[in-house]
Amino acid sequence: MTGRGADRRRARSNETDVREMQVTEIQSDGLKREFKIVVPLVELDERLVQRLTSLKDEVRIKGFRPGKVPVNHLRKLYGRSAMAEIVQTMLREVAKKTLDERGERAATPPDYQLPEDEGEAERILLGKADLAYTMTYEVLPKVVLGDFKTIKVERPVVEIADAEVETQLQQLAESGRTFETKTGKAESGDRVTISYLGKIDGEVFDGGADDNAVLRLGSGQFIPGFEDQLEGASAGDERTVTVTFPEDYGAANLAGKTATFDVTIKEVSKPGELVIDDQLAERLGLESIDKLRDAIKEQLRNQYNEASRMKVKRQILDRLDEMHSFDLPPKMVEAEFENIWRQITGDMARTARTFEMEGTNEEAARTDYRKIAERRVRLGLVLSEIGERNKIEVREEEMQRALAAHLRQFPGREQAVLDFYRKDPDALVALRAPIFEEKVVDFLLELINVTDKPVTREELLKDDDEVAAG
Repeated sequence: MTGRGADRRRARSNETDVREMQVTEIQSDGLKREFKIVVPLVELDERLVQRLTSLKDEVRIKGFRPGKVPVNHLRKLYGRSAMAEIVQTMLREVAKKTLDERGERAATPPDYQLPEDEGEAERILLGKADLAYTMTYEVLPKVVLGDFKTIKVERPVVEIADAEVETQLQQLAESGRTFETKTGKAESGDRVTISYLGKIDGEVFDGGADDNAVLRLGSGQFIPGFEDQLEGASAGDERTVTVTFPEDYGAANLAGKTATFDVTIKEVSKPGELVIDDQLAERLGLESIDKLRDAIKEQLRNQYNEASRMKVKRQILDRLDEMHSFDLPPKMVEAEFENIWRQITGDMARTARTFEMEGTNEEAARTDYRKIAERRVRLGLVLSEIGERNKIEVREEEMQRALAAHLRQFPGREQAVLDFYRKDPDALVALRAPIFEEKVVDFLLELINVTDKPVTREELLKDDDEVAAG
């Protein structure tokens, strides 16, 4: 089909040729597109001959000199497998060309409905029938960006007090405090070495035993009430400690239950003098106590700046979510929901928790997490549009730094993790996404109205149940 007349006929029938293939749109509903596609047998055969011809120099068959194997003979040996490859290639080519010609972007990879009849499928692979199938995909919606200059956020700011620096300094000194074995009774502040065996209703439970536990009395390391019952004990004493696990205890099988512990005191030690001087700083790799104070202050500043940025980012994402509304690709939402749901149910299974224990039920939880999935997809599309329109890109060196930082989390396994990223493009996309998101946030911070708001340390570090964009 060639010439202007053919072009007019294609326009009338809503069909497009792709190297003699017919691509006919049969459904356009919201973001969903569906096409009927027919690849003529002649086109398939032409590609098959090209592929088999290229195989002549690659294969070695007994009785034939290299490069002299007849194409018909190759067709008998490799025709079916070669045609299977051609079909897969055609699927990708048609999808790409169709999207390009229509100026659309698929939200997820297209779905293909190939002939279900085994006989028909076999005829296609044997080069005896046209390839007829349907292709379905969802397009990315058009995102009309709002006016970012109307966004107003408050940036929480904490002033670092000298008293806070001194508290941190004392904690560092405390971690390096020496202890000396003592005779006599254990007091609050002393360190005891104990062995213990825990039971509930007379039965030993997992994780309730240790032969050489070291415990600082008064530190609150153990279950409330445990340490108090060891005060006054001496080395060699045996005691039975009775405590009740908190209702919100991490292990659901122990939460709220009363347990007894058979405890043997093996050693009691008293703390040495708490010393804060230049020697403490030198042990930590700094030249003086003043330098150590400066380092602590800088560490606190970085910690608070990071927390402040997270709260500002949350406000920005909230405003973006409020000011943008458009249809979402259902498959993108479903995929995001499944990722969230898999993580939530996996965590609950590991901790033996139930939805009822969280004050809800599965149906209500699904509704809530689907809303979170919709928010993440919507914000992801908005951030992507902002980045694309403003030419925000993740540079190669930024990816390399992120990858290097990630590899450091797997000491001894760096090469295996690196190979994983090299082989899996989706993994690299996941590594790129947070870098891109932060760069878009940086861009927005230059446009929006940001007002500093003094807050306390507790207010800054309060958990706001933040929801990430993606």
